[in-house]
Amino acid sequence: MRISSIAKAVIGGLAAGAAAAATAVQDGTLTTGEGVTIVLAILGAYGVTWAVPNRPTPPSTDA
Repeated sequence: MRISSIAKAVIGGLAAGAAAAATAVQDGTLTTGEGVTIVLAILGAYGVTWAVPNRPTPPSTDA
């Protein structure tokens, strides 16, 4: 299965944003600082996931 770098980045960003948002709303409110943290988590996950290349596929041994 081959997953594009864009799809990996989007899923990684959504996961990071959801985790940060779940933590941020534990007290029932969302402050500006928590909103900034959520945005930075999403952007950081996008950047890191985009920068890391997919593992190369091994060469075929068909003879």
